[in-house]
Amino acid sequence: MATVETRSLTKRFDDITAVDAIDLTVREGEFLVLLGPSGSGKTTLLRMIAGLETPTSGDVLVGGRIVTSLPPRAHNMAMVFQSYALYPHLTVAGNIAFPLEAQHMHYKTIASKVKWAATLFGIDHLLTRKPRELSGGERQRVALARAVVRDPVTFLLDEPLSNLDAKLRASARDELKQIQRRLGTTTIYVTHDQIEALALGDRVAVLDHGGMRQLDTPQQVYLHPADRFVATFIGSPPMNLIASDNVETGFRPEHFLPRELFDNDAQLELFPVSITRIEYLGADRLVYGLLEPPQPPVKVISRIPCTANVALQAGTRRLFAVRLVDLCRFDARSGASLGTVPNAP
Repeated sequence: MATVETRSLTKRFDDITAVDAIDLTVREGEFLVLLGPSGSGKTTLLRMIAGLETPTSGDVLVGGRIVTSLPPRAHNMAMVFQSYALYPHLTVAGNIAFPLEAQHMHYKTIASKVKWAATLFGIDHLLTRKPRELSGGERQRVALARAVVRDPVTFLLDEPLSNLDAKLRASARDELKQIQRRLGTTTIYVTHDQIEALALGDRVAVLDHGGMRQLDTPQQVYLHPADRFVATFIGSPPMNLIASDNVETGFRPEHFLPRELFDNDAQLELFPVSITRIEYLGADRLVYGLLEPPQPPVKVISRIPCTANVALQAGTRRLFAVRLVDLCRFDARSGASLGTVPNAP
């Protein structure tokens, strides 16, 4: 295990700044997620940390030692790519053993380590197969086992679950988190999937256009976004925003509920809504509507759990509410957070 730091790390491609002066510290044993849309710079940042990309300026430190100009092997990191990058002519055992053979390790030690890594990921019965004989989930496990077997100081994972179907991704997330906890290896994980980020990360770094918008725990990033971008990028559906003068007021759809679902003594902000459409999603209902005067005619979304016994119908007018403590405020020009509503309990 080791800490990983970036100090003003920057990467430019001609006149495009892919990563813009990122300062980041990943703690020992931490699972840090780099989250952002396509083109936000998260993979470029990961590749610079790995030593696969040369920074334009700034430094990468591993365990307090500057490794910016050193070759990738000196970083002692194991990277798992989105494509898995397995060797098609080698068996599962051969793929897992490859980085150990490159170190000229004794064959008995290699066999022992391969068996251990394969058992850890539940693929010890597949050691004689070739990659073409494996499912997507099995290939992903082989790639992870090949990374683990090296005993690196840090795991770097670049969207390793993106090729799996939804059900397999959910189970793979759980297994990956448990294995990382068991090994205690510092891990940096890149994804554009907010569900993965919130489920896996001890902390989440939200990136956009090469800059870091927020670095905090999943709960803080979700409930207390640092700016308008984080508020609308994270959350499905995204946060509702209502502009008034120089301030935008935001609230999550699950906090925006019919008035009768709140206690009578709750401190609330009330919103009259004209319901336009209702989507039934099994566990939830998404209620789409337009705010009515005196509010501006803004589109809003409410997420209501199926356990909430309230009758709603498109084409009707209802009074919705949000607790004052659940309201966020943003500067209308800069988008920066202004904190919670003043005097909210």
